[in-house]
Amino acid sequence: MKSKTARKRTESVHNSTLAVIMAGGKGSRLGDLTRWQSKPALSFAGHYRNIDFTLSNCVNSGIRHIALLTQYKAHSLIQHAHQGWNFFDTQAGEYCEVWPAQQRAGDSWYLGTADAVYQNIDLIEADPSRYVLILAGDHIYQMDYRDMIDQHVRTGAQVTVGCVEVPTQDANELGNMSVDERGRIVQFIEKPESPICLPGRPDAALASMGIYVFEKSELIKWLHLDAGNPRSQHDFGNDLLPLIMSEHHAQAHNFRDIYARGVGYWCDVGTLENYWKANMDLLGAD
Repeated sequence: MKSKTARKRTESVHNSTLAVIMAGGKGSRLGDLTRWQSKPALSFAGHYRNIDFTLSNCVNSGIRHIALLTQYKAHSLIQHAHQGWNFFDTQAGEYCEVWPAQQRAGDSWYLGTADAVYQNIDLIEADPSRYVLILAGDHIYQMDYRDMIDQHVRTGAQVTVGCVEVPTQDANELGNMSVDERGRIVQFIEKPESPICLPGRPDAALASMGIYVFEKSELIKWLHLDAGNPRSQHDFGNDLLPLIMSEHHAQAHNFRDIYARGVGYWCDVGTLENYWKANMDLLGAD
């Protein structure tokens, strides 16, 4: 049975956090596997799909306001969401909705991850949640998002970024950061040619998981600033994070295994090699 503290935390998160899942990825590096469907809709471990990991994390974290942002060949993903994730109590305000690309804020389709969220800003404003959790729909991992949201509230950061330790040779395909002794991000580079290594550990680097927590009012402010910048690529990693951390508090949240408390398992299955490896990892002891 859950303690009163745990129940209160679950209820608080449920009532105050909107999860926005980026689920429009083309996945061009996966070749014919994504010829007719987006990367989040790709099958994993038999009858599951990549998106199920992120959705399961949301549900198990007590988050019941979930929006899927779709764009590229989304039919199979929409069908899967409607058939497999239709158990939410809508009368209690819960939902798991697909928000398709509709050119709500202009004539263009999504220009980047930040623009995808910006183009749905009216729907985000209409949701009663105080916090917004930005997630990727094509990563394999198990995480309790409540720990990250609690840290964001506790530190008073403008943005909290989920991060994980990766081998240095893999960091040039991800957002790479360095932090100070308080966990504040002091440097962030998207897909660097020369990754920033962890202090005293030339074999490891700290990488972004593509997970961000904002207070909703803060997120809306930063999205408007980015949308008005003609030089921006309208991407969280390339543009929004450097803009925020240049003068404000950006906090890192270290992803740990929820059972062993060591470095958690996380994989971006954006390449054929990673997709194959992640499926094979299911056969491992851990």
